[in-house]
Amino acid sequence: MAVRRRRRGIEERAPRSWESLLKNLFKGSYNQELGRFRSPFAFRGTSGRYDLQPSLHRLKHQASKLPLIERAMFRNFQKYAYREVDPNASEWKWLSIAQHHGLPTRLLDWTYSPFVALHFATNELDKMEGDGLIWMVDFVYCKRFLPPNLQSILGQNFAQAFSVDMLEKTFAKIWDVEAQKGALVEFVIFFEPPSLDPRIVNQFGLFSFMNRPDARLDHWLERLSVQHPDIAQRVVIPASIKWEVRDKLDQMNITERVLMPGLDGLSTWLKRWYTPKAENVPPATAGPPGIASKSKT
Repeated sequence: MAVRRRRRGIEERAPRSWESLLKNLFKGSYNQELGRFRSPFAFRGTSGRYDLQPSLHRLKHQASKLPLIERAMFRNFQKYAYREVDPNASEWKWLSIAQHHGLPTRLLDWTYSPFVALHFATNELDKMEGDGLIWMVDFVYCKRFLPPNLQSILGQNFAQAFSVDMLEKTFAKIWDVEAQKGALVEFVIFFEPPSLDPRIVNQFGLFSFMNRPDARLDHWLERLSVQHPDIAQRVVIPASIKWEVRDKLDQMNITERVLMPGLDGLSTWLKRWYTPKAENVPPATAGPPGIASKSKT
């Protein structure tokens, strides 16, 4: 069972158990035409109830200045990172690399895997006493709001999301997208980053890219949800089940050691694994909500 409500037009559900959580995350994943489970959703996990604010916006500049700030940072990143990146790489590859290494951009990280999203909603131990959140966006449905030429590219490639190769063949500059006209002033492109390193591959990731640097995906979704209520959902992970979720993900090997291969990921996983559970966190229940589990002696 999950508590349901709408928050700024977007449905928000708060499952009270691990079983209910899985049911909500896999809701709508069955593709009737294929006869297979192929979810149309992209997932983003956050350790708190955070909005979809890209790192570029977190700089707190006025919206009118964001295009200038974005271009200045991107230009300087290309100038100073020339030894680390192929200078002939397309701007889409440069943008993916910049996002991967922490440069503030208009991009947001997503994953095809609800379990990877759950990891990032429960991997910060100092936030285990607060609710986590999984954003679910129907990226397949979002295609219908793209300009016709972008829809055509996906159709010609039998694809639901773009690859960097598709984008760089059509738009030499990332800012060329801003000149595209569709039924709506704003639209979102979901694209898969190049396989820069094992982290991107293992996290089954993709990016969202708004056609304007001052646009925000959550605001766009809130407006669309009035007439398209299923375009996005939010699944709350109550603090009361966060530790249970975390422990079960660890048992499934959904950990930093796998998602962030290397010594940094290994050390992060070991530190979290051997950190004791906070004393004031309530114990998980083994049965339906409201039925306390019996302690073993």
